[in-house]
Amino acid sequence: MPAVSETVVTDGRAGRAARTRKAVVDALLALIDAGNLRPTAREVADAAGVSLRSVYVHFDDVESLFLAASARHYERIQALVTPWDPDAPLDERVDALVARRTRIYKEGAQVRRAALLQAPSSPALRNALERGRRAGRAELEAVFAAELGRVAEAERARLLAALEVVAGAGTHENLTTHPGLDGADEGVAGLMRDLVHATLTAWGVGRGPRPTTTGPA
Repeated sequence: MPAVSETVVTDGRAGRAARTRKAVVDALLALIDAGNLRPTAREVADAAGVSLRSVYVHFDDVESLFLAASARHYERIQALVTPWDPDAPLDERVDALVARRTRIYKEGAQVRRAALLQAPSSPALRNALERGRRAGRAELEAVFAAELGRVAEAERARLLAALEVVAGAGTHENLTTHPGLDGADEGVAGLMRDLVHATLTAWGVGRGPRPTTTGPA
């Protein structure tokens, strides 16, 4: 009986520790989502409803907290990933790619800004950003496998790099915050679609220029 009791106590402590860690990580991400890109440990503790000491007890240092937050954010982003048909026509693949990415970029905008801000002093965040870039590149290689396969081998890396830029988070942020644009989701997505098509067309594997609508004659 004592052994069972000790197991229950141990399990209870482990459960409380896991809940506290989750509360701290979720609080950090919530503060960042709200625009506080560099929250203090005290702010995180207050938002999580725990003591400042608990933050330091459950996370050895800032890096371990960043690692946990990166993993939690990855889970949030994965929930936004939607399937696509690799055999679909080019227009449909571009539409699916842009729709998926604009959702992800909008959801993760503040976290990305915070990561870029902290990355120079955080190996964990630098690694997380690099993993994101590699995943994005692999996605483009899969979505546009047919088009990349029609480009001369020497030019494939250049086309892929260009697609990374025009369909990347940096371009999305520039379009969203550009003073000459209204930042509306559909308008930004439409411009990104045009940029992707224009890039493919520049390498001779796109659909060509979109017909201009001039209105009724």
